[in-house]
Amino acid sequence: MTRGRILITGCSSGIGLDAARRLTAEGFRVVATCRRPEDIAARQAEGMECLHLDLADEASVAACAQAALDGGPLEGLVNNAAFALPGAVEDIPRGALRAIFEVNLFGTHDLTTRLIPHFRQRGAGRIVNISSVLGLVGIPWRGPYVATKFALEGLTDVLRLEMHGTPIKVVLIEPGPITSRIRANAIPHFERWVNWQSSARADQYRATLLSRLYEPSGKDRFELPPSAVSDRILTALTAADPAPRYYVTAPTRISGVARRVLPSRALDWFARRS
Repeated sequence: MTRGRILITGCSSGIGLDAARRLTAEGFRVVATCRRPEDIAARQAEGMECLHLDLADEASVAACAQAALDGGPLEGLVNNAAFALPGAVEDIPRGALRAIFEVNLFGTHDLTTRLIPHFRQRGAGRIVNISSVLGLVGIPWRGPYVATKFALEGLTDVLRLEMHGTPIKVVLIEPGPITSRIRANAIPHFERWVNWQSSARADQYRATLLSRLYEPSGKDRFELPPSAVSDRILTALTAADPAPRYYVTAPTRISGVARRVLPSRALDWFARRS
């Protein structure tokens, strides 16, 4: 069975790659996006349509959107591409926040708004935004990523409200710990932006964050494979009336409840121990 075309961002590894392969196996025509030429070549070698996309570059976003539409009608958009920048909030310079928001929020929003007129014209469309448990509850050392995901959640909620009564469905997916390269991919951003040696928290960096970043470790206690997210993406794209949001992993479900019922001091205690 051949289904429609779906544009998925961030298909070099992890959630995006697994979703691209899963949707292809389910009969969708996937338009994958990657930033590096070698990843584009790898996706094309698998038989996927693959486009270059750098969400930090407005011209790249415009070119990708146009190329995707030139290839034929799109049924949906899965906004997955994002990166993490670990570090204490007090050590994050302005440029670092600008860089992570350009990719995780501004570029994602830009791409989405370029495709909405197409979905309106064809009378149907799905927008699936991949958020995080850190879009529900913030934890120490993850401030920039948390800020982008909180912002993405708010923007997505309002978009969903505004699209009520249209044929466009807007869905949030909130994974917890998922096997991916996000930690390894965060290292260059950390090394570029965070002068931890001069931080008042240098000893804390040595005791906690550096070992977590640089030393190999086993899976987190509740970690699931990317296929768990792909299951939810498939549901979000195919359900007649998809839910506004889907939790993936036990920590996300727990955090969703905690966010709703705990007072701020109790939520802070919970987050410090996460």
